[in-house]
Parts: sequence; C-alpha cells; structure tokens
Amino acid sequence: MRLNPINRRRLDNFRANKRGYWSLWLFGLLFFVSLFAELIANDRPLMVQYQGELYWPVAQDYSETRFGGEFETLADFKDPYIQDLINNQGQGWILWPAVRYSFDTINYDLSVPAPSAPSTDNWLGTDDQGRDVLARVIYGFRVSVLFALVLTLASSVVGVVAGAIQGYYGGKVDLLFQRFIEIWSGLPVLFLLIILSSLVQPNFWWLLGIMLLFSWMNLVDVVRAEFLRGRNLEYVRAARALGLGNRLIMFRHILPNAMVATLTFMPFIFNGSLVTLTALDFLGFGLPPGSASLGELVAQGKSNLHAPWLGITAFFALAIMLTLLIFIGEAVRDAFDARKLKL
Repeated sequence: MRLNPINRRRLDNFRANKRGYWSLWLFGLLFFVSLFAELIANDRPLMVQYQGELYWPVAQDYSETRFGGEFETLADFKDPYIQDLINNQGQGWILWPAVRYSFDTINYDLSVPAPSAPSTDNWLGTDDQGRDVLARVIYGFRVSVLFALVLTLASSVVGVVAGAIQGYYGGKVDLLFQRFIEIWSGLPVLFLLIILSSLVQPNFWWLLGIMLLFSWMNLVDVVRAEFLRGRNLEYVRAARALGLGNRLIMFRHILPNAMVATLTFMPFIFNGSLVTLTALDFLGFGLPPGSASLGELVAQGKSNLHAPWLGITAFFALAIMLTLLIFIGEAVRDAFDARKLKL
C-alpha cells in the first residue's frame, strides 16, 4: 500500500527514533512468543509416540488406559509409571516443552520447602506454593498485555466518541458532558473496585468492564479540543453548506485530524492499563486467585523476603515491559510531532 507524503514522513520519523523502533519489535516479539505459552511452558508433553502411534497431549486429553494403564483417569505424564509405560513397554518417546510446568502446576518433588531457589528443574525458582516462576511470568505477561490491549482499544473508542460529540455540538451538550465527567472522574475508583470485589468474584471480563467505566475519560479532553477547533474550519462549513449530515462530517472529515492526538496518547494509556491491573492483583482485588499474574508475583516477593528471586523476577519483568512501552510511546509522539512533518 502506497503511503501519502505525510504518513511516509511520520513512518520515517518513527523509524528514526531507534530506541522506540527496536522497542516495538522487541515487545511485539515477546508478545508473539507469549501467545504460544502452552507450547513453551506446560505440564503436558507436546507429542507422545506410543506403539507406533502419535498423540498430542498438549491439545487433547488422554486417559492412562490409552497407554496401558489401569484407570480411566486423565494421564499424568509426569508420573514415572506412565513414563515407563510409554518409553519401555510402548517402545515410544515423549517430547516435552522447554519448561515442564504450566502456570498452575505445583512441583511436589522439591528437595526443599517452597519457595525454592532457581535450579535446573525450575530455572527461576518456585513461589510459595511450589509453582514454577518462569511459567507464571510467561503466562502472566500474556494475560497482562491482552487485558491492557482490549481495555485500551475499548476505552479509546468510547473516549473518542464522547469527545467527538462534546466538541462538535458544543453548547449545552458540552456543558452537561463536562459536569458529568467532573463528577464521574471524582469517584474513588480504587475504593469502588475493592467494594465490588468483596461482593463479586472478579474475572478477566468483569474486571475489564469495571475498568472501562472509568478509563474512557483519558482521551475525552484531547478529542474534544480537536473537534472544538475543527468544527469551525472552512472545509467543515462547506460540508454543512452542501447538506452533509453531522455524523458524516464528524467521523469522515474531523475525526482523521483528531486521531493524531489519539494515537499519540494510546501507548501511554496501554502502559497505565498494565500498571492498574498489576496494582489490583498486588492488592488482591484483581484476577481470581491462582491466575497467572505479575501483580501476585510482586505480592509474593513482598511476603517472602527470604526468597529474593521472586521480587527480582517480578521487578525485571515489569520494568522491561513498562520501559519498552514508554520508549514506543515516545517514538509515536515524535512521529506525529507537527514540527517534524515539514516536507
């Protein structure tokens, strides 16, 4: 697709910021890898060969009778008995992921009480429940990014629509909207989340919906200002004179200009969404207990100071994520800087 000169210059400006450009590639690579977390960290084998046939435990459940066992229960491939049936009696083999633990797998074979220090079996150690830290970081990274991505996109849509209506119509509509936003933004969000979490067991979608009720206000003022400025421009007046509808003028003629400011803010909104989820998980009011969560890992590091690998791992995981996002946000801001778009 051929870009117009302005968009080409924006892309060149983004690439010129090497720190942000390579941060985007690195963050994208980490996120892409985390999408396949089940193939990297899992307590189920990727592939099993038994008596000449191939099985895919990572994608399908098998009973142990399928491999010569005595019970119809789900096969536990970490059980030495099952491994012996496959390797010796079945003349087969087992292909394991790089990390033989999922985010909720408890290692019952630890030589020391949990939390255990890093070892060849658990590369970053285990938490206070015996769960592999590396597996929880991989799954927790995926959950955090997906949560922040969905929340950023949804809140941006709501914020852009609200700001567009305010700025375009102005007058009483703008006045009433502003008073509503002032009241709504003054509510103690954290206290409301704590109260609601005590009444209802939060999950991914419930928490996303609650956060969306408040996060959409981040973009309203920016979009409103752009529409207040744009509604009096000559081409907008000409569109009205030609009889074009308000909706068409708003979203076809004014919105593209307002999206410049919106895109500049989105990486920072994404960053804030990650921090909010981590803070709620740290306080115990976020995702359900046992979920893969970086915030819970931070809480475990605080509660287990004698196990420094927990706090260090949580710190570096969050620091790398947030630093990359800040660099990306700075590069996007530079790309849309009007002073750098002179042709």
